Amino acid sequence: MPHAEPLLLELLAIFVGAKVFGEVFERLGLPAVVGEILSGIILGPYATGFVNPSTTTYSIAGLGAIFLLFTVGLETSPKELIRVGRTSLGVSTAGVLAPFVLGFAYLRLVRSDPTHEAIFVAAAMVATSVGIAARVMGDLRVLHTHVARIILAAAVVDDILGMIVLVVVTGVASSTGVQWVQLVVLFAEAAAFTLFMVLFGGKVIHRIRPGVERMSSENAPLIMALALCLGLSVAAERIGMAAIIGAFFAGLAFAEYSAEWHLAPRVGAITEFLAPFFFFTMGARLDLRVFEPRVIVACLVITVLALIAKVVGCGAPVLREGWPTALKVGVGMTPRGEVALIVALVGLQMKMISQAAYGIVIFMTAATTLIAPPVLRYLFTRTPIPPPTPPDRGAPAD
Repeated sequence: MPHAEPLLLELLAIFVGAKVFGEVFERLGLPAVVGEILSGIILGPYATGFVNPSTTTYSIAGLGAIFLLFTVGLETSPKELIRVGRTSLGVSTAGVLAPFVLGFAYLRLVRSDPTHEAIFVAAAMVATSVGIAARVMGDLRVLHTHVARIILAAAVVDDILGMIVLVVVTGVASSTGVQWVQLVVLFAEAAAFTLFMVLFGGKVIHRIRPGVERMSSENAPLIMALALCLGLSVAAERIGMAAIIGAFFAGLAFAEYSAEWHLAPRVGAITEFLAPFFFFTMGARLDLRVFEPRVIVACLVITVLALIAKVVGCGAPVLREGWPTALKVGVGMTPRGEVALIVALVGLQMKMISQAAYGIVIFMTAATTLIAPPVLRYLFTRTPIPPPTPPDRGAPAD
């Protein structure tokens, strides 16, 4: 492989750089993910130019996002998602409407930005990052709690709604307008896909379990899990959703067998290698030269609106469970990430948003991710955290 050396050097620089920055942030009591994003900003092509990610690296980064969400799915009980499903739907719906309205109103009415740019930035404010939210709560070791299940379920619905919003804003911004038939079909396919995976994914794995265990390969369960992860990622993209949603549902299908088949540590090792490339490239896309005073003001205002919209909008539907729960859910829904970047990237590729608008989205994403962890840590440590209970496959479904 005579041409492999440049790519290997690039991957080495990105992986080591992201991990070093992540370690520094963890030692400072901050989430490593923000350090990994910052490494992309500093080492990327628009700052020092030390690393200029290639097309292959961006593909590897996309694979990192897929395995990040696959790992999250393995740690999430389908029964818990069903139990909090109605609550999460209310949380996610309010969490989509509030930031979109506030963001669009500020950019269009106050700043007088072009309508199509205001629409794209407002759409980027909509979706909570499942991966970042889960990683933060995983660091806090609270993924097994009732509040965490609400946040994860709502974040998944948020991402689905975010993809639908993307279809709408793309149609509005393009000359063809919104294709309503396409939108209805997308929504129906997304809803059917989600319901099938949550309700029946685990049952399908239960059916094929004897065959998997009879396979000669020592790693048969892992092979099957990885195949389903990639297969559902393709299926999700084919119906207009993000591949990361399919990966999450693949993990969800294997969640109740994860401990028995030792899937979590082995998949986690793959994720530990691939995820830094995803977060690095998020930062590497940002051109720091766009941050002139007017853009900085917009960054700060959009970040404040993004925080308020999620805390109030997502917390309100669970107020009946008390202020502590409402605040945890609201703060837990504030980090943005994958879908926000996808929306902004589509806007850039369509030439519907400027580098300045993309910078606003990056700043908002990084700021909400930085602010949420210490606040969540404070909120969760104020009350005792119940220990996780082992999954019981013999118990009836809720």
